[in-house]
Amino acid sequence: MKTSLSTIPNERILNRIFLIRGRKVMLDSDLAELYQVPTKRLNEQVRRNLKRFPNDFMFQLNEEEYENLRSQFATSSWGGARRLPRVFTEQGVSMLSSVLNSERAIQVNIQIIRTFTKLREILSQNKKLSEKIERMERKYDKHISHIFKILRNLVKEEEKPKEPFGFRIN
Repeated sequence: MKTSLSTIPNERILNRIFLIRGRKVMLDSDLAELYQVPTKRLNEQVRRNLKRFPNDFMFQLNEEEYENLRSQFATSSWGGARRLPRVFTEQGVSMLSSVLNSERAIQVNIQIIRTFTKLREILSQNKKLSEKIERMERKYDKHISHIFKILRNLVKEEEKPKEPFGFRIN
């Protein structure tokens, strides 16, 4: 069965990207759902190929991180996990396509990597705009510094994650 990339809305992927330990990551259970495999199978494949997943590709959450993440959800659909979840960085997600050898995994990975790239571009553009406003503020007369202050606040407001774009930060 050939799966098209359009089967997963980008917002669905963005809603599953979290910032943990200063890294954008995705939970093993979320990835398993996207790949349409049981989380147990995904983790089995990872365990069989641990050399492919150094700490900058994948790590396991500690109790505090896990509880912090669970508290972001009104209702828990995780149903009492026995182990702390693993999370995968963009590079870890790329590596998953080599251990989950299915057409679906390849297709989903391409879409996830494109989403990570788009997210990085959006964040970079906001940073560049902020820097440009600061340079202009230093350059121009203090009479218009109030305008720059308002612009800076608007940019900061834009940088905050919005639910429709959906990446959650704990």
